[in-house]
Amino acid sequence: MDTAAGTHWRRPGPTPEQQRRDLIVGLAVTVLAIASLTLTRGTGLFLPGPPPSFPEQLLWAVAVGLPLIWRRRFPVATTLVISVAFVAAQARSAPETRVTTGVLFTAIYTLGAWGPDRRLARRIRIGVIAAMFGWIGFWYSVNLGSVLADPSPEVFADAVGPIPPLIAAVLTDALFNILFFGFAYFFGEIAWLAARREHELQAQADELRRSQAEVRAHAVVGERVRIARELHDVVAHHVSVMGVQAAACRRILDRDPAKARTALAAVEESARTAVDELRRMLGVLRARDHEPDTIEPPPGISRVAAVVERARETGLGATLGVYGEPVPIPESISQATYRIVQEAVTNTLKHAAAATTLEVRIRYLAHEVEVDVTDDGRGSGTTNADGVGLVGMRERVATHGGTLEIGPRAVGGWRVRARFPLSLTERQAT
Repeated sequence: MDTAAGTHWRRPGPTPEQQRRDLIVGLAVTVLAIASLTLTRGTGLFLPGPPPSFPEQLLWAVAVGLPLIWRRRFPVATTLVISVAFVAAQARSAPETRVTTGVLFTAIYTLGAWGPDRRLARRIRIGVIAAMFGWIGFWYSVNLGSVLADPSPEVFADAVGPIPPLIAAVLTDALFNILFFGFAYFFGEIAWLAARREHELQAQADELRRSQAEVRAHAVVGERVRIARELHDVVAHHVSVMGVQAAACRRILDRDPAKARTALAAVEESARTAVDELRRMLGVLRARDHEPDTIEPPPGISRVAAVVERARETGLGATLGVYGEPVPIPESISQATYRIVQEAVTNTLKHAAAATTLEVRIRYLAHEVEVDVTDDGRGSGTTNADGVGLVGMRERVATHGGTLEIGPRAVGGWRVRARFPLSLTERQAT
């Protein structure tokens, strides 16, 4: 009944509460054995042969019952002591057998349920059962000889059936002992298997809790990275626009106050927009399940025109072109598209020296949506792979299984092109 993995598992020892229960059970069984001995002596039902003295009878009753106190702490020793005491009591014709028989059953069962070494526990149980049947055979061989030597017809006067009464009595006793020891062995093994399975389930539950904790921790880290990326996109874009507009205002403040006021108004609008987006993100973080309608949806592809308009306000010749028939796209792809355009425009404002034009193109293809942002500035000629903005772009595109192209153009300037696949299922679902 053991598996290879279960053979090496050792059941933990009894708890203090279980040891207290064993103490109570051992004392109670000992008292019960003494009470049964007293009643048996009152009925005069003795085993064949003269019974020992009453103090010796008490000694055997205590010797068999009291070791149950240590049955779970020392199952091997307890089983051996009880078995030896039981056979010795039988050999001395101690009259008490009802309670002590149950004690022997309990000892064999406990060894099967709590034995730390499974191989040793199995060998001892089999050895004890074999010794018990050997003792039974010896007892019958001695006592049946006297019965056959001096048969008494009154003993089996009412016996009926095809089997001779003496053989029937032997077979009945043998059947009882087979069932008795078989159940003790079987239920002890079942109890040990149940404890092992409970341990495995507990270990699996602990592992599941650890895995869930790790998943939650990873989710928290992922959410922090996402929030950091969103904050970078929002703040970097608007601060870059504000910086360009403030620089333009400084240059024309004396000679063209009207244009300076326009630039300052654009700075104010960019600051207000940045604050609004930050407030929206904080609202998402603080939202409760029962307040979903109070959250403004995240910006998507429909708001790319606003990004281009803000770039135009800085003095760039920014244009937006939409090619193909616009189709609904998943919200996550729409938001990723918006953020990529926003980051690309921010990089143009910050890093593209002498840039005068900016072109944003959105193409709706058969199974893809593409966004292409180009400028005519003079960049460094290399990309910073570790830049937060570029890393964010790559993560957004990789999340949706798309492709990203970042680098200088052959005709001059810089290009950021991202392409997101759109399955037919997604397009129909949206």
